[in-house]
Amino acid sequence: MLTHGSVAVTIVTYNSGRFIRRCLESVLEQQYPAKQIVVIDNASTDGTRDILEWFENRVKVVYNDENTGFAAAQNQAIAMSDSEWILALNPDVLLMPGFIATLVAAGGMHSEIGAVCGKLLKMSPDFQLPSPPSFDSTGIYFTPAMRHFDRGSGQLDQGDYDRFEYVFGATGAAALYRRAMVEDVSLYGEFYDPDFFMYREDADVAWRAQLLGWRCLYVPIARGYHVRTALPDNRKAMSRDVNMHSVKNRFLMRIKNVTPAVYRRHWVTITLRDIFVVAACLTSEHYSLRAFAILWKTWPQTMKKRQEIMSRRRATDEYMYRWFLGQQPRHPAEGVADRLFAQHKAASR
Repeated sequence: MLTHGSVAVTIVTYNSGRFIRRCLESVLEQQYPAKQIVVIDNASTDGTRDILEWFENRVKVVYNDENTGFAAAQNQAIAMSDSEWILALNPDVLLMPGFIATLVAAGGMHSEIGAVCGKLLKMSPDFQLPSPPSFDSTGIYFTPAMRHFDRGSGQLDQGDYDRFEYVFGATGAAALYRRAMVEDVSLYGEFYDPDFFMYREDADVAWRAQLLGWRCLYVPIARGYHVRTALPDNRKAMSRDVNMHSVKNRFLMRIKNVTPAVYRRHWVTITLRDIFVVAACLTSEHYSLRAFAILWKTWPQTMKKRQEIMSRRRATDEYMYRWFLGQQPRHPAEGVADRLFAQHKAASR
């Protein structure tokens, strides 16, 4: 049975020994205790499992025999929880003490809010915090070429993202989801698409949620820190598997979610980007050509998913247009901050 305001934290680890202890400590120290903390380890070999054993009396840990991928493992963790809210968290994230409490309170302001994200700032792999602080993510946005980025990524925190705003979606590093939305947007019982395996699954979920009428709220007063390694400008430093899945999932996400009207409006920009991606695979990233073989193999099930999404679509073309404008959209969440602060003031009396 769902408990009002209850939260489950779901984490997937894969050779995350460098980060997972600090991540779990920050979760356990939250001012808003999690009803459940579920960690799925995807067959780590770097000592992650030895660290997780120390937390087994406070955390539910499942050790998979093989690496099933981030998406499938997150689905596995979500299925093991029964809370009203689910915080999908990466093991390389540190949360400040009020992070969960603030996101839950803000998300409860409107029933149409299905996802909530906070202000994530950059952190180095050795847990050093840059000074002055710079952004990792304040939510996801899309370009007309169907590329998605993190709002504010790399920019200094100088007050530009201090407003409560509705954004396209939450970065998967730390995304709070309402279970009602998870159940509504799931396809054949799966929230994250396991065909993605890893990378871009958060943007896919965000796009589907927008189509089905859910909103994502950015809450600037909830703060965390993230070690991000997958960035557009360091592709050459990424593993071949990550790059291949990046190519595959770019097309997979669009095949499932783009509406005809949005595609017609931006088809020139989309096509030019597609030509660039294919050319790069043919000339310098031959190993990513495997992405197209996988797309062909999964085409029937992908089209089945698309048909299901489009049959339940609630968002209008006019609404979807505004998310693909070529800049970081700013959609203020009027009144949410005032109600949240009033609620906090009343509770502290």
